[in-house]
Amino acid sequence: MEEEEKVRAEATEIISLFPVLPKLVVFDLDYTIWPYDCDHYSKGELPYPPYPHATGITQALKDKGIDVAIASRSPRPDIAKSFLEIMGIQSLFVAQEIFCSWTPKTEHFKGIQRTTGIPFSSMLFFDDDYRNTQAASRMGVTCVLVEDGVNLEKLRLGLSTYANKFANPNRNQTQQHD
Repeated sequence: MEEEEKVRAEATEIISLFPVLPKLVVFDLDYTIWPYDCDHYSKGELPYPPYPHATGITQALKDKGIDVAIASRSPRPDIAKSFLEIMGIQSLFVAQEIFCSWTPKTEHFKGIQRTTGIPFSSMLFFDDDYRNTQAASRMGVTCVLVEDGVNLEKLRLGLSTYANKFANPNRNQTQQHD
């Protein structure tokens, strides 16, 4: 728990550095929040802890008034939700688009937008799958590809990329469609 609080404090500090922030930060689950496919396990207990920075980052975002959501494909959404519950963060998410359809991530984002009313251009997304980040990016979402889960370095990169998008609006004109 002490490490989690340290990460939360560092994430809060990082968030404070940026004058322009997303209204919503969206996370994939498998290999982004935790280091495995959750559907290979059963409900009730986490087989391994989540990535070390995941919980602290989500809590810091909420502390700073930034909504968080989930966009995840899983054959067993019930297991994913039980893992979030065990981690103590399920209630932090304003939208949870977790379903087993293998349709593009764009369907998750359409659902998140319907639920929250937040434009795609005001969203930041973390995922371990390049195809998902490309699909969401075409919708106007700022995306960050993570290889070893979400961490403080990727948070800083995402917030910097997001802030730069608004500092140089002509560079990203095609990504501003909602």
